[in-house]
This record gives sequence, structure tokens and C-alpha cells, in this order.
Amino acid sequence: MDHYSDIKKGFSAEPELAGRRVTVAGLGRTGLAMVDFLLGKGALVTATDAQTADKFGPEVTGLADRGVTLELGGHGEEAFAGADLIVLSPGVPATIGPLRRAMEKGVPVTGEIELASRFVRAPIAAVTGTNGKTTTTSLLGEILRRAGRRVFVGGNIGNPLIGHVRDEDEADVVVIEVSSFQLETAVTLKPRVAVLLNVTPDHLDRYAGFDAYTEAKARVFARQDGSDTAVMNYDDPVVRALAVPARRRNFSRLAALEEGAFLRDGRIILMENGRMAAELPLEDLKLVGAHNQENVMAALLAARALGVDPETACRAAADFQGLAHRVEFVAEIGGVRYYDDSKGTNVGAVIKSLEGFDSPVILIAGGRDKAGDFTALAPLVREKVKLLILLGEAKDKIAEALSGETETALAGDMAEAVSLARSRAAEGDVVLLSPACASFDMFRDYGHRGRVFAGLVKGEAV
Repeated sequence: MDHYSDIKKGFSAEPELAGRRVTVAGLGRTGLAMVDFLLGKGALVTATDAQTADKFGPEVTGLADRGVTLELGGHGEEAFAGADLIVLSPGVPATIGPLRRAMEKGVPVTGEIELASRFVRAPIAAVTGTNGKTTTTSLLGEILRRAGRRVFVGGNIGNPLIGHVRDEDEADVVVIEVSSFQLETAVTLKPRVAVLLNVTPDHLDRYAGFDAYTEAKARVFARQDGSDTAVMNYDDPVVRALAVPARRRNFSRLAALEEGAFLRDGRIILMENGRMAAELPLEDLKLVGAHNQENVMAALLAARALGVDPETACRAAADFQGLAHRVEFVAEIGGVRYYDDSKGTNVGAVIKSLEGFDSPVILIAGGRDKAGDFTALAPLVREKVKLLILLGEAKDKIAEALSGETETALAGDMAEAVSLARSRAAEGDVVLLSPACASFDMFRDYGHRGRVFAGLVKGEAV
């Protein structure tokens, strides 16, 4: 990505920040943690955000009292052009005009993960992929804790890495979920273990195309060498085709591997040096679905690369309960099982979710489109979905893309969608919320959407 070619200009391995003019773009949770860190390092901080002051609480507006120059309601030229360094929050694209013009003048630009990683002394395990990142990151962290390691788990998962650095927490291993947005600015990030779970079309409203999105994901391996480990999905043709400099450890649901992890006769098999190191029966897992089998295999391989005993790793994986809004069981009512997969915000995630069910599915989908190719859902919708209920901004687009594949109904809101699902579901059916879209047309975030769904299913006020 050529607009990051000179990011390293002006940095040492652990950059000196005292007295430097640093602009932080974006004042979400990550941006606020970055401001705190920079102030602690003696930097002269300017903070900008496209949202106006009335959208923020005192945590942001009070930054002025701490000596921060605040620029809300837009990103001005001077805030960027006059900086010695610009730090981007993940949600701020590098293509906005003032930022591009500052970069053309030689102002270095970095991101939170990249800058924070320069201050981390513990080994880093970085997990990325279109789907499954949060589950795999959380599971890997739990396996390491069970092995007696002091672990920081964060990054895109919601706990900024810069906060760990700011607070000078002690850790034996740092496990971070990293998004494509965060990897865009990763230049010196060198994970001891890097995991790439899958790459399917997503965020194409931000990227020039699928190749650009794939390139961003692949940056997680860019600084690795032969002493590091790359954990990769052998079944994903995009991932499989990538060349990496690290030791490659593959996982597969479909192929037997001489090295890595694969499925055989209802068990996950760990192979090392041509011999079986451990096995984990799928029936022992509390996580459900084919996608979670992949997540477990990836976490086991990453844990082994970090020196965790294979039996300890398998026991921890078997005990792991999973995360909210990721094919989360909500209730069984009248023989109908309801699942909340509100985190399924792209087409690839919905495919993985549908693959995990053998029962007839009533699928609730829709929301804000992220330039997804909904026609990719057609084979599974035809095979597994008895009723497709659509809502949100993208409902007409999805309906057109899947016309004729199954019975389709349009709903005005989540309450109507759940009511329709309940009226049409028969004993043995599954009602699955897996939207294939972002939530921001109707909800604060995917978590809010999932809570509303679960509350309606259970008859609770949300």
C-alpha cells in the first residue's frame, strides 16, 4: 500500500515523543487511550474527530483542560500538516484529503497497534481474518492463562494495546486481535505468532477491491522471519496461496496434514514432526459450528508455537464457553432453537454460521450494506434456509440477490422479524440472526442489535 511507504520516517525503534507535536485522528476508545499515552510521554497533543462536540461526553470535551488541542466536527489541514506525527484510529481511513496532503509533505503517519507494538517487550501473538478473530483471540488468551502465563488480551477486541503499554502492565505474552484497518499502518509489527483465519470479501466500501483488502490482511506476516510462526487456513484458497517468511503451520477441516491440525473421525488431531501430539474430540467442545472448529485448531497451533503443553491446550479449548453474539445460543422455545450471530456482519460470516446447522433455518439478515456480494449466499440459502427474513437498509438488495432461492419476507424492524420467525418456526427448526451487514442503520453496534434480538426472543425489555 504505497501511501504507507514512508511511515517509518522520523521514528526510532522506541520513538522519543516528548515535545513532539502529535495529532490523534479519531476519538473512540482507542483514540482516547492513545491521547492518555502520549500525554504521559510528554507529547504536545492535538486530537481531531469528524463528529461534533455535542456527540461526546466529558471524557472527550475535558481533554482541553489537560492541554490537548481539540478539533471536533472535522479534520482540519493544520492539525495534520503542522504535526510531527499523525496517529490514526482504526476507523479513520488514510484516504481523507487533509491526511493525504500532510503525507505528501512528509508528515509520518502510524496507527495505534504499530506505535504501541514498539514499546512491547513480551512476545506478540496477532490474530486476524475476516471472521473468527475475536473468538480465536479470546480462546488463545484463555489457553495461555490455563498454562500459567501472564497474558494481555486486546487490540481490536476492545482493549487497546496502547493502554497496556501506558499502564506498564506485566505480561509474558501479548495476544492481540488485529483488523485490516489496523494492519494498514503496520510497518514494524513482528508477531512471534501470526494467525490468518480466512479472507473473504468485507469492507469493500473502504478498499479499492478484494486484492487490496487481502494485501492489508497479509501485512500481519510481513515482518516475520524463520524464527516466527504463521498459522494459516489450508482450506481457504486465498490464505493458502500466500507466501510467508515464517514457519507455516496449517489447519484444515478437509485435508489430513503431516504438520498442523486437521479433523479426522470427529476429532481434532494435532500433528508435530509427523506424529500425533494430541487429539480433541469435537463432542468435548462447548463451541458449536464448523467455523469454531477452525478457530479452535488455529488457537491450539498458536498456543503450541508459544510453548504450551498440548494436553493443557486441548483441555482449555474444551472448556471454553465462547463469546456473546457469535452463534450464541439464546433460548429453546417450543422445540425451536434461537441463536444470536449479530457479529456476522459480512457474507463470509453468514456462510460459516449456516454451515454449522443441519436443521431447517429461519434466517434473519440485513442492515447496512458493506458492498457485500449477497449472491454468494445462494447455495446455502437454497439448501438450508426455509424462510429468509430481511430488514434494514440492505433488505431490498439482498432480496434481489437471493430471489427465488427460498421464501422471503421483509420486516420493518427487529420486533417484526422475530414475530415472523416465531409464527413460522416448527419444532426442530433454528432461528438464526446472522445479518451479513453492519448494524448502524438501526442499532448502536452489533452488540446492541444482538441484545435487542435476544430480548425479543425471551420476551424481555431491552
